[in-house]
Amino acid sequence: MKRFIQGEHRGQGTLLPESLDDYVSDTNPVRVVDVFVDELDLVNLRFERAIPADTGRPAYHPSVLLKIYIYGYLNRIQSSRRLEREAQRNVELMWLTGRLMPDFKTIANFRKDNSKAIRGVCRQFVVLCQQLGLFGENLVAIDGSKFKAVNNRDRNFTSAKLKRRMEEIESSINRYLAALDAADRQEPISSEPKTARLEEKIAKLKTQMKELQAIEIQLNESPDKQVSLTDPDARSMMTRGTGIVGYNVQTAVDTQHHLIVAHEVTNVGSDRDQLSSMAKQAREAMAPEVLSVVADRGYFKSEEILACHDAGITAYVPKPMTSGAKADGRFNNDAFIYDAAKNEYICPAGEALIWRYTNVEKGLTLHRYWSSKCRGCAMKPKCTPSTERRVRRWEHEAVLEEMQTRLSNAPEMMRIRKRTVEHSFGTLKQWMGATHFLTRKLNGVSAEMSLNVLAYNLKRVMKIIGTTGLMKALTA
Repeated sequence: MKRFIQGEHRGQGTLLPESLDDYVSDTNPVRVVDVFVDELDLVNLRFERAIPADTGRPAYHPSVLLKIYIYGYLNRIQSSRRLEREAQRNVELMWLTGRLMPDFKTIANFRKDNSKAIRGVCRQFVVLCQQLGLFGENLVAIDGSKFKAVNNRDRNFTSAKLKRRMEEIESSINRYLAALDAADRQEPISSEPKTARLEEKIAKLKTQMKELQAIEIQLNESPDKQVSLTDPDARSMMTRGTGIVGYNVQTAVDTQHHLIVAHEVTNVGSDRDQLSSMAKQAREAMAPEVLSVVADRGYFKSEEILACHDAGITAYVPKPMTSGAKADGRFNNDAFIYDAAKNEYICPAGEALIWRYTNVEKGLTLHRYWSSKCRGCAMKPKCTPSTERRVRRWEHEAVLEEMQTRLSNAPEMMRIRKRTVEHSFGTLKQWMGATHFLTRKLNGVSAEMSLNVLAYNLKRVMKIIGTTGLMKALTA
């Protein structure tokens, strides 16, 4: 071992620093956690046991357990058992908690019992970011991503999956019964072991069939016709190329510093109904004079865009290209120009499609337009296979047209969206690991996501203004 850096002998006496504070540098992020939690009003945030009981065994103060969790998520330690071990050996955690070492059950129960309060802590930090002027561009990108639940895909059932599984079991039972009949026709001595194995398999399959029949009853009673056995709130959702059982996490991310200004965990796989809700949450958190939001095609829904417009929020959402006419090589609706003064459409052949009638479909008031000259039109094969080409127009179509014009004049918006919100999702999923969520049910998962978002925002702000600057802002 010559000519290498040498360590000290384990038996050598060492003069250690006199206090734990000497082990923690002035710029250590653990000091930010300590100051941040100490500045919170835990009673107002409605943390349980923030006010001690007059009798009974004393409990840990919520600030101690909250500090443990924030430190854990900052350092990618989400498990309560791992946090218990770290509290016993980690010098930074010893400094943060004053050498308190709660057991894993106490740590886990704190997260479970204070889900709403933890979400409130996350919002408090976003308010601080707003006060520091970190949301300067008044533009947020909205997106959703699927995160895995602790529920295995085999423990999630839809009607189609349950039917397929029951058919497989029934087929297996019939096959084993046929084999059992064949074994009965053989010599009794040689067939007895085989008969016993077959009867055991048949009994096991019949038990499974009874379990599936019980699940079928739950499935029929479920509003969305889906049952998850491990995590009752988890749902099967489609992702690119495959599907997972989990949750749909919605975020609104500031485009200037990539801070997550609002987030929400849902078990609805589609993003179409989330735009206005996330936009309003972002506006409430950022408190800007004006706000613009950008999202991908999955958020395009007429009612949601109108809700943003009515709320004074400027939306940028591209329209999905779902026209069957364009796929077949015919004119799609964009080829028809609307004349607001005459309330009619002009087709590619230059003919006018006049208003015919108005009806209501799925809650939307739609106007119908067509021309009586379609039959003799030379361009009809490129337009419609029907008698005439009919165009529908929503009563608030002008709002959608205005948005598409706005998006055409700002083609960089979709690039901004991609580099903003997908960055935060990629970072969060890397921190959370392959298993993603560790808790069950929507309440626990929401608390877990809030802790991840809080840790993400804390790291971002410490990078932007430094740990010293953040501590000064917290105590100001």
